[in-house]
This record gives sequence, structure tokens and C-alpha cells, in this order.
Amino acid sequence: MCQQHPGEVEPPAGSEPSGHDGPGASEPFPWDVGVYDAHCHPTNTMTSIASIPGMKARALTVMSSRAQDQDLVAEVASEHGSSSQAEVYLVPGFGWHPWFSYQFYDDLSASPTYDGTPSGKISHYDKVLAPSPSSKDVSFSEGLPEPRPLSEFVRETKSRLERYPLALVGEIGLDKAFRLPQSWTSAHEAQRDAGLTPGGREGRRLSPYRVQVAHQVAILQAQLRLAGEMGRAVSVHGVQAHGVVYDTIAKLWKGYERPVTSRRKRKQIAEGAEDFSSSSSDEDDDYTTFTNRGKENKAKPGRTKQGPKPYPPRICMHSFSGPVDVVRQYLHPSVPVKVFFSFSIVVNWSTGGGGKAEEAIRAVPDDRILVESDLHTAGEQMDRYLEEVCRKICKIKGWELREGVEKLGRNWKEFIFG
Repeated sequence: MCQQHPGEVEPPAGSEPSGHDGPGASEPFPWDVGVYDAHCHPTNTMTSIASIPGMKARALTVMSSRAQDQDLVAEVASEHGSSSQAEVYLVPGFGWHPWFSYQFYDDLSASPTYDGTPSGKISHYDKVLAPSPSSKDVSFSEGLPEPRPLSEFVRETKSRLERYPLALVGEIGLDKAFRLPQSWTSAHEAQRDAGLTPGGREGRRLSPYRVQVAHQVAILQAQLRLAGEMGRAVSVHGVQAHGVVYDTIAKLWKGYERPVTSRRKRKQIAEGAEDFSSSSSDEDDDYTTFTNRGKENKAKPGRTKQGPKPYPPRICMHSFSGPVDVVRQYLHPSVPVKVFFSFSIVVNWSTGGGGKAEEAIRAVPDDRILVESDLHTAGEQMDRYLEEVCRKICKIKGWELREGVEKLGRNWKEFIFG
């Protein structure tokens, strides 16, 4: 959902599969080994759901994003199979997308932005949107929904996660580029496509208003903490905000970092040294924790904490569009989270960004890459895009096609099941 507006079925112009080239181009695609879509939105087009049992893909990870699709995702997972006996295995994701984060007020904070009054509604949107709507057109805020308490959504999501033991938290994240669409008019209502789930843009022009990043961060952190509490994976959206996304997540794992042994210490260990210093002065080391004869020496606070963590155990950076430097940040050996990077045709190769995606793919370890469609309609089109992205990644990585598709399948299972 990085570059598409919810409710729009067609991928962006120029994102049609370009045909297969390079090694293995004429090789039949090995659907039999299993293809696993790490991120998609078929409930945005409910008329397409009936096509899921006939798809070639082995599994779909189905995301929710807003009020209108939370129950739909649950229903689709229940009715169309979320067991290994189903024709297509479905894993639901429950989360609130940053595009809709303005619809919450953070009642978990010391200073909530909404007091339940009509004037409070205007005040809330003035605080969480930029520029302030009342400075330009107060009617814009009046047309927006009543803000909901964040705590209520967290409780609802926890209940859904308890109902679906393999469900993840998603789609969540940050987006500096997104602008809210203009309010609905009677003309828009008359032209609505009844086959699309409400809540999307559906052709409306974009307003000048964006959601304040600080507000997006508060909504994201609440969902990350819930994922940590429940031990669930998350699917993260990041557009023009890769550094802020990293910083937001890293704040939650602070104090839980993995011990990193310096090169010098690793050499000493290899040589059979028996006594080690707890010094962390080596330039290539963030910190070092050593244990000698059962005694731990000066570990950082939180190093041995047990039980739920304030951060998720596994993260998928969906349709990842960041630079290689950000990949390296997430893969630093001190990071206590297993981070995966997923790629899609409709985002990563739709706007001339293929070269950047290919650099990232080369930098990502073989066991941390996922594929996704990010499509808003299930069926043959979703299968075609999954095949295309699998072929592209195998070519970039230099994998034989069957070998590569098998690797990608194992990665998805590791992401979902841990």
C-alpha cells in the first residue's frame, strides 16, 4: 500500500509485468514448490475474494489498514481457509495504516488531543494535521469522522490477535508523503463502485493536509508494543521516512540489544583465551558483554530480561524502498529483531525505482528476502505479479529459479512462524 490509494484496484501506470528475461526466462515457473505473498489487500475488493481458492499462490498474508476492513480480514481468514488444508493458506494482519492515523486521538498520552466536544474535534485535527485545517477551511475538519481513542483500537486488535494465533500486526508504519483526500460529496457518492470496500480515495482529489509525523509515531509505537506483548510479527510501511521508522523501532529495543563481540575478542576466543575483559572500548564494537565461569560482567540494563518485550520479534519492511545504508542498520548484529525486506512489482519497479530496489536486494541476506504483490484484488493478476517479482529477485541474486522460489518460501515461513 506504499504508493496506491486504498480502494484503487489497478496498479500504477508502467507497473505491468515486463516479460521475463535473463537466465531461466523460458523455464516454467515452479508453482509446485509454493509461492507466498507476504503482503496484500484483497479485502479492498471483496468481489475478488471468491477467486482465492483457484489461485496458484500457496499463501496470502492479508493486511488490514482502517476501520472498514478489520472485520473483513478476519472473515476472509475464517471463511476461506487459514489452515494447512486450505487451497490457499491465509494469514490475517490487523493494524492501522499511517494514512488513517489522524482518525485516532492518543488517550494513552498525558495530553490527549480530543475532549469529545464538537470544538474538540476541530482542535484535534488542527493539532494532528499540517497545515491546520481551520486556518484554511474549517469545513474540512467538520467532514472528517469523530476521533476514536487509541486505547480502544489496541484492545480490539489484541482480541483479534488472540482469536488468530498466527496473525500479525499490519499494515502499520509512517508516511511523510501522503495527503488526505478531499471530503466526500454527493457526486462522489453517486459514482462509488459498490465492489470496493469503503474508506478508500476512489478518485477524490488530494487535499493539502498531511498527518503530523509525531502523531503517526505515537500510533505506530502503540501497535509495535502490542506486537511485542503478543509476540507477533509486523508488516511495516515506510515512505520518505526510513530514518524515522528505524529510530521509532530502535527506541523500543533500547536496552535489549544483542551482545556484540569485537574482532579482537573473537580472535582471542578462537585462540582459547580463558579470561576476558568487559571493556567495550573497541572502535568496531557497540558494546561487549562477556561471561566468565558463570559470572556475567556488567551487562547493560535489560540484557537478561524475560517475558514480553516492548518490540516485535520479527519485522517485514514491506515494498522496501530505502537505501542500502538502512538495510545495514537493521542487520547490525546488535539488533534483537529479525528484520525481513519484501519487494513488489507495483511499488519497487513502477516508478523508475528498480535500480534502487536491486541494490537493496543484493545487500539483503538470502534468508531475509520476501516477495509480495501489494495488490488490492485477488486472483490471476496477483499470481502474475508474484511470479514476476520472484523471477526478478532470482535473476538479481543469481539463483536458479526453483532454488530461489524455495528459499523465498522458507523465508516467509520463518517470518510468520518464527
